[in-house]
Amino acid sequence: MTIDEVVLLLKASQATDLTTLQEIILRSSWEGKTYTNIACEADYDEEHVRKIAAHLWQLLSAFCKEPINKSNFRQTVENHRLSKAHQQLVKEFNKAATAISLEFPSGLVSLNSRFYIPRPPIEELAYAEMAKPGSLICIKAPKKMGKSSLILRLLTRANNQGFRTVMLDFQQAEKAVFASLDTFLRWFCTNISRELQLEPKLNDYWNENIDSISCFIYFQECLLSALESPLVFILDEVDWVFEHPEIVEELLLLLRSWYEQAKDVEVWQKLRLVLVYSTEILALIKLTQSSFNIGFPINLSPFTKEQVLDLALRHGLDWTDGKNVESLMTMVGGYPYLLRLAFYHLVGKGGLEGDLEQLLQQAPTEAGIYHEYLKQFVLVLQDEPELQNAFYEVINAINYVELEPALAYKLQSMGLINLESDVYDELRLRSTVACELYRLYFQQYLNKSEILNKNNCVERLF
Repeated sequence: MTIDEVVLLLKASQATDLTTLQEIILRSSWEGKTYTNIACEADYDEEHVRKIAAHLWQLLSAFCKEPINKSNFRQTVENHRLSKAHQQLVKEFNKAATAISLEFPSGLVSLNSRFYIPRPPIEELAYAEMAKPGSLICIKAPKKMGKSSLILRLLTRANNQGFRTVMLDFQQAEKAVFASLDTFLRWFCTNISRELQLEPKLNDYWNENIDSISCFIYFQECLLSALESPLVFILDEVDWVFEHPEIVEELLLLLRSWYEQAKDVEVWQKLRLVLVYSTEILALIKLTQSSFNIGFPINLSPFTKEQVLDLALRHGLDWTDGKNVESLMTMVGGYPYLLRLAFYHLVGKGGLEGDLEQLLQQAPTEAGIYHEYLKQFVLVLQDEPELQNAFYEVINAINYVELEPALAYKLQSMGLINLESDVYDELRLRSTVACELYRLYFQQYLNKSEILNKNNCVERLF
């Protein structure tokens, strides 16, 4: 059996569909990833991952009639063929999706995917800006809004034009990297050097008393001077540096100085910076409006009704009358991940109107397809009572509420709320819940949590 056959068999044989987490565990284990890696990449608790995995191995052991665990999963299953009964089971389950090559909505959307929905004119504007000497692009959007998919296309365009490319993901940096500005900037320069296949020569340029200046000189004289073609430098997950104000403020001021240098100094015109983040910069660090009000801003918004209809058609669903699109968007808005997960499950069951009705009824419940995803927000809110109280206000408001900016921007970065500036005062932010799914799900959770708190017996849902 292949991994796709394994997934289909389990889907077809159970009364309830595979959850998002179950499918992630199966596919990641097939690739040889550890439970620790799976938990980290999917943002789940490791013990919860292990518990779900143990149940999957029991199910597969029953199908193959021999013990299966994580270590022998792929080797054992690859040697098994589907029985005729299982083949018929899968055929009946999959008959409506045989003509469609479904993609599980996890991570970025590949270049050759039929499910990438363009957002004109964003892509072309980004390509044009990236081609300008010394440019800086700021991509801001909540998590799972399509930032990684856009980055992939920027990198591909840059490589096709003969540019050098480097992407630095701050999420992958160890905690020790943020111990001091000196440590951070050394890690920063070392990683860029290695990505460019240049020998790190920090000791030749570094003075620990002037870290930022040392970094500036190193970048100019050791890195950019060694390049014959432009460099597209993408800084991903910049939010992780926001947790260290003394570092992020120096970093952003350093990036600003690079951007300003490109106006007059030729060597700096080789550099094209791309910053990617989820949280509003000015809300979390002590910078004035003018300190980082630079670059070309790109904000990824939720899909429009037309884009959702396009996505439905790409999944083989004839929703041209618009009724089903409206029903789905009423629940999950235009959020790409929530929409794609819905289409993935609908197509597997034929995409019938009755299936959509059932999916929407179950969506904000523990039986719904979003439960595993939503529980991750539960964990965050449990750990941050102030954030939980702020979100509680939003989901129970009739119109909108005004929250403390830091809390509002954090909730927005998680994708839980929408923010809108007051017409008469841009500093006053109106917060509304991002979609009905979040309102219904978290009204249940927060009310339950409130009762449990009163009884002093709050417990994790994991």
